[in-house]
Order: sequence, then C-alpha cells, then structure tokens
Amino acid sequence: MTAIRAETVSKRYGSVTALDRVDLTVEAGEIFGFLGQNGAGKSTMINILLDFVRPTQGQVEIFGHDCHRESVSARRRMGVLPEGYDVYDRLTARQHIRFAMESKDADGDPMELLDRVGIADAADRQAGGFSKGMAQRLVLGMALVGDPDLLLLDEPTSGLDPNGAVTLREIIREENERGTTVFFSSHILEQVEAVCDRVGILHEGALVAIDTVEGLRSSAGGGTKLSITVADLDVVDLGVVEGIEGVESAWLEAAEDRVDVTCSNDAKMDVLVALDDVGVDVVNFETEEPSLEDLFVEYTGGHD
Repeated sequence: MTAIRAETVSKRYGSVTALDRVDLTVEAGEIFGFLGQNGAGKSTMINILLDFVRPTQGQVEIFGHDCHRESVSARRRMGVLPEGYDVYDRLTARQHIRFAMESKDADGDPMELLDRVGIADAADRQAGGFSKGMAQRLVLGMALVGDPDLLLLDEPTSGLDPNGAVTLREIIREENERGTTVFFSSHILEQVEAVCDRVGILHEGALVAIDTVEGLRSSAGGGTKLSITVADLDVVDLGVVEGIEGVESAWLEAAEDRVDVTCSNDAKMDVLVALDDVGVDVVNFETEEPSLEDLFVEYTGGHD
C-alpha cells in the first residue's frame, strides 16, 4: 500500500518557487528521509501534506485520501512532530497526552505512551522544566496518540545533543517496527543515513534524487575508494588499473607504498585480480564508501 503519493506538486509564492513539480511515492512501512538544506522546500511539502498550505499545482494523497478534498480523513491517519513546536509550561506530561487524546477523540493510557517515549518517570512534572530532549519526546508521544499509520517528523533531531538524537532514532525504529510509516524531514545528513530506508534529496524545490543510500551511491557513479598496500610500488602499472571497466581514477601514494583507486563497487575485485595477474604482491587493502554528505554534494552540485 502507498502511504504518500505526490504527483507534479509545485508551490509558488509570487515569483518564488518553493516546490517544483515534485513526484514522490512513499510505501507503507518505510522510514523515508526527506533531505535538503534549510529553505529547500521540506517544510512546505509537510505543510501541503497537512493541508496547511495548498499546492499551486499537483495532487497529494495520504493512504489514498486527497490531502485537500479529504483533509480530515488524511490527517486522522497521521501523527506530527513539527519543527518549532511548543509545550505548555504549566501542564504536566500526563496532561499533555490527555489533551492530545481529547483533541483526537482517541482512547489509550497516557502512561503507556509516556513509557514508549521514555519519560514515564516525569509524567506529573510540569513541562516548563523539561530539557529540549524531554520536550521533544513529549511532543512525539502526543504525535503517537491514536496509533497513527504515518508519522511526519519535521527536523526531529534539531537542537538535540548526540545522546538525545540517538534516543529519538531508537524510538523511531521501534514505532516503525510496530508498522508505522515514518516520513523524516531533515537537513542533518548523518541522522537521515542512520535511520532511513530510502532517501529523497530536495534541492531548490526540486526532487533531484530518490533511492536507498546504496542506490544513490551507484547512481552517482560509485565513488568507492580502494586503498591497496603493495610490497613493491615500482612494479605497479597505473595504466593497467585505469583500463579496468568501472575505474574512475588511480594514483600512487609513494610514502605509504599504496595504490589508491576510485571505482564502482563492482570493480573492486577486478582491480585486485588485475594487480595479482601482473605480479603485484598485495599486502593489504581497505575500502571507503562515500557518505550521504558526499552524495548530497554530488547531487546538488555543492550548493548550500
């Protein structure tokens, strides 16, 4: 089943194009990362999903419900952790969850939800004294009221310390294991890479790539770096290495008796075999895959 379907979605504000003909499909059960720098259009897309903003062109559906014509039905399937949320300083965590339950006309045990997000011991504390991480978990607990089929998370780790970000990722994975689809919008690349099944890269309002991280690596031309330590660098013929299909470049690091090669993932073994065939004694080798940050630069041309 398809959780989110967007077809040729554009949003213009006068002469400014916030989204430019975005086509996107997110399947039920995925953790999907929506990646882009601040101002790329990520929050605009989430606001269209919530029917807070109407697209200039195109259509968006949540589990088959049109986000504009059937917005109430669509929102019933969603829980939202927005960017720039607020908590009520004088209300306790338990009261926040009860308020969310009343707003959604949902049943449930507030303590069970607070336990799911790891702040059950603070159930009767006023939220005004919460740390950033605790407030983030509380708002996520409110989003989980009614067991939504889709979680929309807009910059959910922004402002968290590393421990808080790790904890939030663990909660996201646990909810996904329960069957919840997660749409994770962020400009923090390592957070997206750590938790998401697939990634869409949004740049200046356009969706410039969408795939798994491994798929993005492949589509970007591989980018694997292969570092090969050899017994005798003098017998290495770079022309042999560079002539192998899938090899982009090769060079010598004389101080370390090493041959460095950038190549597609499939070409790594071919390089090692070719060196052995011409009598090069390989002592050791290591590979380094491009990070999501490297891929982001590749797909956006290095622009901020």
